This record gives sequence, C-alpha cells and structure tokens, in this order.
Amino acid sequence: MLSLWKVTEMLNVILKSLKDIFSPSVIGFILKIALSSMLIMVAVLWIFWDSFSSLVSHLVSMIPYIGHFDFVQSAASFMGALVVGYGLIIALISILTSLYSPKLLVKLAKKSYPNIEPNDYSKISKSIYYNIKATLIFIVLLILFLPLIFVPVLGQIIMLLLWAILIKEPTFYDVSSLFIKDEKEYKGYKSIWIVAIIASLFNFIPILNLFAPIFAQIMFMHWLLPRIDKRA
Repeated sequence: MLSLWKVTEMLNVILKSLKDIFSPSVIGFILKIALSSMLIMVAVLWIFWDSFSSLVSHLVSMIPYIGHFDFVQSAASFMGALVVGYGLIIALISILTSLYSPKLLVKLAKKSYPNIEPNDYSKISKSIYYNIKATLIFIVLLILFLPLIFVPVLGQIIMLLLWAILIKEPTFYDVSSLFIKDEKEYKGYKSIWIVAIIASLFNFIPILNLFAPIFAQIMFMHWLLPRIDKRA
C-alpha cells in the first residue's frame, strides 16, 4: 500500500510536470515531433495498407463468438486497423521524442534544479536499443492482445499497460543517462511503473496524447532529480 509520503511525492511530480508540459518550448517541440510521426506513419500505412489490413482481419476473426460474422469482421477489421495504426504512431512519437529531447530536458532541469550538472548526452546507440526493444515488445503484445482490446474496460486496461511498457524503459534511460552515471542505480524502484502508467493516461485524451512521451520524460525528471539533489 502506498504511503502518504509516496502519494504526496507523486502528486508533486505530476504538478511540476504539468507546469512544464504547457510551456512554449515543450509545445513547440511536441508539435514538430507529432507532425513528423504522423506523416511518416501515414506514408508507411498507405504503402502497406493491404497487407496490414489482412493481418488485422485475421486477428479479428480469432475473437470468440463474433469474429466469424462477416459484417462484424469487416467493421472490426477497420477499427482494429485504426487501433494498431494509432498505436504505431504513438510508438514512433516515443522514439523521435527519445532521440531529440535531451537538450529540452537539460533546459528544463537547469530551471528547476540549477545545482545538478548534466552528463554528456551522446549515448544515442543505447537509447536506440532500448527504444527498438520496447517498440518490438509493444507491437508483439499489441498483436497478441488485439482481440481483447475490443472488450470494454479490459481493452482500455490492456492498452494502458502496453503504452506503459512502451515508454517505461527507454524513457527512464533517456532521463537517467543525462544526470547519473549508472541508470541501474534507480531502475528497481516500483514507482517507475506508476510514473509510466500515469503518463500513458495521456494517450486516452485527444490532442494531449501527443504529449504522452515527453510528459513521461518530464515526470521521470521530476521524480529522479530531487533524489539526486538530496544526495548531493
């Protein structure tokens, strides 16, 4: 059970993150990332739509009781394609955010934590590794659980957990590698999952869903840096 201190800490992290997320620099950053992601994914889906749609139709046919009705399969296949396509756009936003956010995070950190000096943020190869790993896990699990995503409530819970999986490891690495030498030092904290899940809730809100990856990074920053500050 969460202690009062942990609840207060998390509320403080959320409030600080919300203050940063709507700053002009963050809004400008996410608009560039979101537009680039959507253009890339629309182009990819346009080229591979037939194969993509066939795969989704096959997965929808596996839904118990209703998957074999043609009219249901046709409508569900279209909706399933939109769900998967949307998931891929979010995944691409996460990857691009991870690659291009370090300078923005350092700028925000200096404003709130002037005593903490950032590291050299040139570890792009490891960041790419974590992003590819998380994206592949996300895609595989999304395909496996696609039939269940159409089940009310359960489907939303599954998507929330999948989004949390997508952003947790790469986002924590991107933030921690900027400020500490070994990210494994804080990696075992269970509250990291709470941060990832809270940030993933943005994906259920139109427009704000574009902010989910950078919001997760800012939340991890406000979760991590006070701990480092106390130890300094």
